[in-house]
Amino acid sequence: MMDLKQFVLFFSLIWGLPVFSQSLSEGGTLTNTEIYSSVVRIECSTQVFDYQQPWTAGRFGGGIGTGFLVGENRFLTNAHVVSNARRIIINKRGSDVKYPARILHVAHDCDLALLEVEDFSAFEGLPYLPIASDVPLLESEVKAVGYPVGGNRLSVTRGVVSRIDFRGYAHSQLDMHLIVQVDAAINPGNSGGPVLQGDEVVGVAFQGLRSADNTGYMIPVPVIERFMKDVEDGSYDQYVDLGASRFALFNPAMKKALGLPSDAPGVLVSDVTLEGPCDGVLERGDVLVKIDGKVIDNAGNIEIAGEKVLLDEIVERKFAGDQVELSYLRDGQLHTESITLVPFPASRVFALSYDVKPRYYFTAGLLFQPLDYNLYATYKISNISARRLFNNYIEEGIFKTREDLVVLTQVFDDQLTTNHKGLAGLVVSSVNGVDITSLKQLAELLSQEELPEYVEICFEGSKKPLILPSAELSAASERISAKLGISQISNL
Repeated sequence: MMDLKQFVLFFSLIWGLPVFSQSLSEGGTLTNTEIYSSVVRIECSTQVFDYQQPWTAGRFGGGIGTGFLVGENRFLTNAHVVSNARRIIINKRGSDVKYPARILHVAHDCDLALLEVEDFSAFEGLPYLPIASDVPLLESEVKAVGYPVGGNRLSVTRGVVSRIDFRGYAHSQLDMHLIVQVDAAINPGNSGGPVLQGDEVVGVAFQGLRSADNTGYMIPVPVIERFMKDVEDGSYDQYVDLGASRFALFNPAMKKALGLPSDAPGVLVSDVTLEGPCDGVLERGDVLVKIDGKVIDNAGNIEIAGEKVLLDEIVERKFAGDQVELSYLRDGQLHTESITLVPFPASRVFALSYDVKPRYYFTAGLLFQPLDYNLYATYKISNISARRLFNNYIEEGIFKTREDLVVLTQVFDDQLTTNHKGLAGLVVSSVNGVDITSLKQLAELLSQEELPEYVEICFEGSKKPLILPSAELSAASERISAKLGISQISNL
């Protein structure tokens, strides 16, 4: 049974009334009331583009999330809370006044964003929530504060840190970073809210695990701090990557074959990304044994602050232009060299993209689009040749010669396109004998004023070309565009 103090505290939290409580930790400087006043509710109206009809406005929707004040007119939240946003509104706790906001910086690769409101005067005097100095300890207690679905009032859930890991972030479907698992409930709407120890933020709630009860994940301090430091110059430059794949070295026979003792540390380098930071330094078959002086175990882990994490965590905390020292074995000889980390934008072809209108070119009932993860997922690309080119885009250095893998995604019904539907889903290899390297180049070739009598389009992995009479292209384009309501035939 609750005593009077607990009763008042309980209903004050539910109804958003002021709570005069003690600090959350010994020596803490912020009370519950102060902390909760700086946690805001975010409403976002969205526009999600349609990759199957890229000429349309797309699908409109919306959602709810959480954010919190970290500086003068700076609200930290998740990127997925405000992705594809067309209108953002922030509500203070216990108020129905809506404050228009906008995105200052967004980092889709680590699912964080900074917002600002158009008029900050209503938030003057609210405390900025301090960020802790490091990752919380295993089994230590945390609490998640936010606005989950099911109500407009603040929600507080408690749990303990149950795992510290290096794993995928769902928002981009590509990136892996440090992650902290907690057994506090993190539900839709909690996203972007602070996870606290005492009066300090130790993480940002961002995703849950549907297959398990009361299992949530938060973005920890090192990722938050890196994002905040990255945007200090006014722009976000994204993460850098080592650019070297590796295998665990648990197998005693493999160690023996490599001339290593059974207790030797390190991992086997299986591939080196062309034009990546390690290109020209590491080679396939090297054994990577140290990174910045830290010994790498046979699983690829190093020790940081008493915890075992993947060696990638060293690179995670650095920026483009920073140095990383690598020690590796080659032919039994130990080598130590420094590499310079560089951006590698070509790799983003494998990540979900947001806030960007799909690129396309439409002519004579044929829809051409560049192959990226959004397109791959939308059309569920099944052609073996197209899948191989996409999967090996980086590994085989295809990105060096082909800016885009251009796919014929749809063939619309018309007398000119009869019997050509079977070519949908194939990657274009050439137009009139010219190798295709980008969507823009394809559009220029097909829209020339003077074309040969017939246009011949060839495809990767197919012996059947698509041949159309040039004189009929313009009329077919107008006819089919009018039927489909296409007012803009391209976005290059």
